[in-house]
Amino acid sequence: MNYSLLDFCTLIGSLGLFLYGMKLMSEALQKVAGDRMRAILSAMTKNRLTGVLTGILITALIQSSSATTVMVVSFVNAGLLTLVQSITVIMGANIGTTVTAWIISLLGFKVSISSIAVPLIALAIPFVFSSNNKRRYMGEFIIGFALLFMGLDGLKTNAPDLNANPSMLAFVQNYTDMGFLSVLLFLFIGALLTVIVQASAATMAITLIMCANGWIPFELAAAMVLGENIGTTITANLAAIPANVSAKRAAFSHLIFNIFGVIWMLVLFYPFTHMVSFLVERMGVGDPRDLIEFARSIPEETMQLIINNSSELTAEQAGLHEQYLNYQVSTSYALSLFH
Repeated sequence: MNYSLLDFCTLIGSLGLFLYGMKLMSEALQKVAGDRMRAILSAMTKNRLTGVLTGILITALIQSSSATTVMVVSFVNAGLLTLVQSITVIMGANIGTTVTAWIISLLGFKVSISSIAVPLIALAIPFVFSSNNKRRYMGEFIIGFALLFMGLDGLKTNAPDLNANPSMLAFVQNYTDMGFLSVLLFLFIGALLTVIVQASAATMAITLIMCANGWIPFELAAAMVLGENIGTTITANLAAIPANVSAKRAAFSHLIFNIFGVIWMLVLFYPFTHMVSFLVERMGVGDPRDLIEFARSIPEETMQLIINNSSELTAEQAGLHEQYLNYQVSTSYALSLFH
């Protein structure tokens, strides 16, 4: 199967749809709860524990650690938060951002939200034209939610099949068989992609799809997710450029905190990936490390039918589809633990 320019443009368009959906969701939630969030941020950072909890809560609600850290930087710049208070909130934001990864994992792979995305948009349209601000923002949130999963479905469907392109598969494998050097390379790729896309959740979705399609093994996908944790700090550091010294230090602390976290994970990389694989396998959805061999063992035509969940599946192919879905779920669960 040849991968055409149209296929590539469809893939990029799907990524754009995913990013725009996430932007709509985040902005709608910030509009609904913006002033309240600022009040919470000011009131609940009196000690370190409440600061961390505040970071978790706000990031989980607005679905963007970047938005939380930018807000924190602006508060430090305005003198509303001290450097120590800001660091505790940023630590919490790093935990809260995993909620987005879990939502993508649970709904993007286990449940087919894309099949009800258009009806959701139809449901949201009357809210968008409402004169009531809260209803309008709720409509925008629902549309963003639907577009996000439509984009994710498009990414899954339109990602190129490397089994159909042996030369491309061989090229990718040249960089996946270098041991720990491959781990460092894909960590850098994950960081770079996140800097370009400016959304770690979008890069996380790309990583999940690369792994699910058999491009890269689970271990290298985990390395990419670790890199994404570094790349996501660029937004706050860019926002801090015109700010004062304390705000710059707050943004830089986000970068340093994540870098040290990644270094610690690299020291324990292989034991931790084995532990995560073991735990996920005990959930009954399969070992994520087996996905790449499974994906590459299936003929191209059958794989396309399985990915698209075609109605033409035979009983045997339906069984393979169920097995493939379980591997996707196990991989998405496992990678979420690295986010």
